[in-house]
Amino acid sequence: MPANAKLQRSAVSSAGSAEPQEALAHRLADRYAQVRARTAAFAAHLEPEDLVVQSMADASPAKWHLAHTTWFFETFILAQYDPDYRTFDPRFGYLFNSYYEAAGPRHPRPHRGLITRPSADQVAAYRDHVDAAMGRLVNAIADRRDGDVVSLLELGLNHEQQHQELFLTDLLHAFSCNPLRPAYRADLPSAADAPVAPATDWVAFPEGDHSIGHTGEGFAFDNEGPSHRVVLPAFRLATRAVTNGEWRAFIADGGYRRPTLWLSDGWATVQAEGWQAPLYWEDRDGAWWTFTLGGMQPVEDDAPVCHVSYFEADAFARWAGKRLPTEAEWEVSVGDLEVAGNFLESARLRPAPADGPPGALLQSYGDVWEWTSSPYVGYPGYRPAAGAVGEYNGKFMCSQFVLRGGSCISAADHLRPTYRNFFYPHQRWQFSGLRLAEDAA
Repeated sequence: MPANAKLQRSAVSSAGSAEPQEALAHRLADRYAQVRARTAAFAAHLEPEDLVVQSMADASPAKWHLAHTTWFFETFILAQYDPDYRTFDPRFGYLFNSYYEAAGPRHPRPHRGLITRPSADQVAAYRDHVDAAMGRLVNAIADRRDGDVVSLLELGLNHEQQHQELFLTDLLHAFSCNPLRPAYRADLPSAADAPVAPATDWVAFPEGDHSIGHTGEGFAFDNEGPSHRVVLPAFRLATRAVTNGEWRAFIADGGYRRPTLWLSDGWATVQAEGWQAPLYWEDRDGAWWTFTLGGMQPVEDDAPVCHVSYFEADAFARWAGKRLPTEAEWEVSVGDLEVAGNFLESARLRPAPADGPPGALLQSYGDVWEWTSSPYVGYPGYRPAAGAVGEYNGKFMCSQFVLRGGSCISAADHLRPTYRNFFYPHQRWQFSGLRLAEDAA
């Protein structure tokens, strides 16, 4: 798929589809195989030693991601809906449960890097075992038109796509801790082929009464609904994300040395962590370089700034005399438009300069997750799903902020206007950037 791929919707059919049983079974099986194969392909570029390293408590080893996503299908689908299924290894539930209290005890997250066994080969065998069982179950799902299982299958596939992003973000952080600065992929496209970003323009949106949130058509996580009304004053959004070149100006103007630009907790973090630039930036004899999945690269002035925290995004917006958009403003602005972006399928694996028609909201999807000023809370009327899967989103609705739009390592068919990502305000190892907003005069 080219770099400017179109945003696509999930290929998994709904349980109520009138599609013939055989066609539905093929569709479900193809979707499952495609997602699972992509995760396995990520590991093909790694050495066995790479798979087990854990660089910080927030990150997980690559091998753990491979096993945890498999555990999800085994625990929530096969163990519940396939009476003939035999668990691959009962001990894996303790090792590869992430945070599901209802699913039983689990190994502490900060110590996942100590799980040297099972080996990478055993984890691969685990994936093969579960994939074979899921392949058999898909036909039964399609035959029975079992809506509950189809919904869980869709949740599991979208869950794995989330872990595909975490696989790469966590690996990038781990490799950044290696003094050799190894490249995950040495064959990534050259920055020399990227376009020059256009000057920032602004798109105006009038005040009005709008509906945001998932409407019930197609897949969505439970935190994307229910759909509800919001009243927004008139506002304007920048036509593209903030660039590295603009961030250089922020640094040169003392952005990391001026406490008046920062929230109190943000300034405390800057001082405690010694922040002077975005994560992975290095000053080499007066020239900025950054660590990427392709190794060390010169900072591209026209590409979106990446790996910045909410605190940094908020400080930059204040320095620029603007603000961050709310998540409602972001969602209303993109609507249901299918817009071009730089996704995982482009195989660039780093943000690219904006490219598109004047006056359009470029990079709304892909390139970098965009911080909003909205705290991550439940929408009016939100209720978590019943059972263990209800722990997926709801219990994290505290002290985090919402990001929108996906990034250069997001799959195109994983994104939609209502998608809500969320992180703590100090975290910046995710592919996170920002777009500016302002009140309309």
